[in-house]
Amino acid sequence: MISAAQLLDELMGRDRNLAPDEKRSNVRWDHESVCKYYLCGFCPAELFTNTRSDLGPCEKIHDENLRKQYEKSSRFMKVGYERDFLRYLQSLLAEVERRIRRGHARLALSQNQQSSGAAGPTGKNEEKIQVLTDKIDVLLQQIEELGSEGKVEEAQGMMKLVEQLKEERELLRSTTSTIESFAAQEKQMEVCEVCGAFLIVGDAQSRVDDHLMGKQHMGYAKIKATVEELKEKLRKRTEEPDRDERLKKEKQEREEREERERKRRREEEEREKERARDRERRKRSRSRSRHSSRTSDRRCSRSRDHKRSRSRERRRSRSRDRRRSRSHDRSERKHRSRSRDRRRSKSRDRKSYKHRSRSREREQDRKSKEKGQKIRLLD
Repeated sequence: MISAAQLLDELMGRDRNLAPDEKRSNVRWDHESVCKYYLCGFCPAELFTNTRSDLGPCEKIHDENLRKQYEKSSRFMKVGYERDFLRYLQSLLAEVERRIRRGHARLALSQNQQSSGAAGPTGKNEEKIQVLTDKIDVLLQQIEELGSEGKVEEAQGMMKLVEQLKEERELLRSTTSTIESFAAQEKQMEVCEVCGAFLIVGDAQSRVDDHLMGKQHMGYAKIKATVEELKEKLRKRTEEPDRDERLKKEKQEREEREERERKRRREEEEREKERARDRERRKRSRSRSRHSSRTSDRRCSRSRDHKRSRSRERRRSRSRDRRRSRSHDRSERKHRSRSRDRRRSKSRDRKSYKHRSRSREREQDRKSKEKGQKIRLLD
């Protein structure tokens, strides 16, 4: 009935019996009423229903939509459900492995007893049967003696005891035959390495197929496959955080290097700005010093210009005076030079006249001499 209800839940939903006006229950996948094993894959209680390994019904919710929500959530394989599921499956496998070991030990014990010929349960029963047979024989002899003596009642009482001993002997004989047949059957059996069930060696293929397709065998086979799959997933999952941690560490180191580089650049920029501000301050101080020097220079230059203008005025006045005096002197010198020139010209005229007169006289004398020479030559 429970499995049918679960099947209906999977087909029609858990709220299949609600009226249209009734409020539907909104249960999240992480609610405590949800089967965590079912979220991880399957619930083991559903594998062994009505078998010798039946785990009983699971009272929690089995919903395919909740499993899909869990698989799509960001917390998938991060809340520890898979590890709990793996531990539970390993405990089931440990139980079936103990069962397999017990089956192997039972077969080995029976084979050892048969090979060594040790007195087992069959030997003990045979000893009891022999004792009972001896008692029955003794009692029969006593009954015959009592009958010969005429003690009929006592002989009938002992006869009842003999009947009881014979029934007990027959029971022991039937038990012995059953044990022998079971021991003979055990010689032809083996233990299934998956579910621990006993199998008849050389049994019909149809019965072997029925066992392989049975709930118990398929359930334990599914558990073994799921355990291996979960181990691989969890191993990869544990390796992924290491890789993620390594990548995160590398990213952090890269970010730290970039941050140090940015900090160094900011420090360089700050130093460059500080140097620029220092240069600007020095420039301003120089400009202020130049301005102050210029103002002082202007003041000094003004005073110098004033002094120079005064000195120039004085020099001009002096130069004017000098020019005036010089012009007066020049005019006097000119007048003097003119008079001197007149005198000189007169004297030069006299000298030239005298010189011309002398030269004429010399010419006349020369000519007269030449004439006198010619006359003498002619003579």
